[in-house]
Amino acid sequence: MFWPFTAPALLTYGVLFLAPVGYAIWTSLYKWDGMGSMQWRGLRNYQLLFQDPFFRTALVNTLKLMFIGGAATFAISFALTLVLREMKARLFARSVLFFPCLVNGMVFGIAAGFLFSPTGPVNQALHFFGVTTPPKWLSTDNLLPMILSTLIWTATGYYTSIIMAAVDQIPQYLYEAAELDGANAFQRFRHVTLPCAWDVVSVCAVLWTVSSVKIFELILLFGGTSSSYPPADSWNTAMYVYAEAFPQATTPRLGMATAAAIVSLLMVTVVTLVLRRLMRREPIEY
Repeated sequence: MFWPFTAPALLTYGVLFLAPVGYAIWTSLYKWDGMGSMQWRGLRNYQLLFQDPFFRTALVNTLKLMFIGGAATFAISFALTLVLREMKARLFARSVLFFPCLVNGMVFGIAAGFLFSPTGPVNQALHFFGVTTPPKWLSTDNLLPMILSTLIWTATGYYTSIIMAAVDQIPQYLYEAAELDGANAFQRFRHVTLPCAWDVVSVCAVLWTVSSVKIFELILLFGGTSSSYPPADSWNTAMYVYAEAFPQATTPRLGMATAAAIVSLLMVTVVTLVLRRLMRREPIEY
């Protein structure tokens, strides 16, 4: 009875995931512009990839978004969980926090261009308070921090809601027992909330790892225009793949693009496996 039930899912998984990944690996071994004949390169594409300073910058930026963004997002989520569990109106607060993740990233990119432009509301407000030389918010040096800040803001509510859903399942008597033992709010979070919700936190960590590599529209809209891509210093690997596959003034390099995509996939796989290994705990029964 096993195969009749699993065959449709396995077929769908193979057609929609395994087959495209296999084709991408095969394409990454060729020099190809998408129209002409394919020229065999073997692993030369991967060698050229790591010699490309744009890709190395994109790889570093991807890791920054993954680890710095993840650390900040979960730190804020844990702090909000600590506060929300004690609130009476926590359902309303949770809904408010969750709202930003429902808005398309393109909206935030367009809004940032308006709010943080040299003559935008943010700089006008700073001028009102006496700041004569406000920061150049959307300059090349500030693009990645701006993208990172927006990403943290939009993701925090999402992961807070998931963690809070797990916290709601924790029996109240555990908190009452900890409180009778003299534990303060932080100690109750550390010794009751976090251990009991650890499985959900580990799943959230994997979700963040996967989603952080796929960030694309924020980078494109924050630093790009209708006629140019964002500065290369703000690229991540997803933006690099797009620029290689759809260049604005040169021939597409689909072999390099798919090689970069495969490297990203391998990186996510390795980080996910390491995370699952490091965050493995014995289940807590209550």
